Amino acid sequence: MTPIDTLSKILEDRYSCRAFRPDAVPDADMARIVDAARQVPSWCNAQPWQVEITRGAATERLRMALTEAATAGTPPTPDLEWPSKYTGAYAERRRTCGFQLYDAVGIEKSDRAGRMAQMLRNYAFFDAPHVAIIHSPAELGPYGAMDTGGFVTAFTLAATALGVATIPQAAIAAYAPLLKEHLGIAEDRLILCAISLGYADTDAAANSFRTERATAEDIIGWHDA
Repeated sequence: MTPIDTLSKILEDRYSCRAFRPDAVPDADMARIVDAARQVPSWCNAQPWQVEITRGAATERLRMALTEAATAGTPPTPDLEWPSKYTGAYAERRRTCGFQLYDAVGIEKSDRAGRMAQMLRNYAFFDAPHVAIIHSPAELGPYGAMDTGGFVTAFTLAATALGVATIPQAAIAAYAPLLKEHLGIAEDRLILCAISLGYADTDAAANSFRTERATAEDIIGWHDA
């Protein structure tokens, strides 16, 4: 298998895991994931990414705090402005992904309570034993966030290569002040997202579907003159 074949296979194998087993990931494997992900490029080699990874009791405390905040209807206060709207193909992809999940777990589209309960699973990290909180310096603004996005991608691919399942989550970043307080993250950092990680519950219905991707032809605009 050529290097590009290997990379393509890892990319195809990666998916957003929504049901985890309780087994902890060894520290050495998590360090190896970060060691691989840190090789991604960044503007002026700033390497703005930092990661806080919970284990054991820390995961449980944060899981409970986030679930309580979300259940209580605490207003979201993300560090990054959320998308103003989804239109066209973006709205269709978002809708399709949601319907695939609801179909997989047996939630009717009209079941608002069921859909809300499934959404709240985000804040329980889908029962993952670890959650990684990803942040970058506020002073680097959107480009620091963009560089860190490359780190997030590499993190999930390295995890997949080690047999560790992941799901990047923007929902958790909605409670940036809570995360900073619990994890001692400085106010001059931007909370970008979370990555729940562990070993997939392969028998769970929530892990039984895969989302589609646009083709290369849909993405590339060729220019010859």
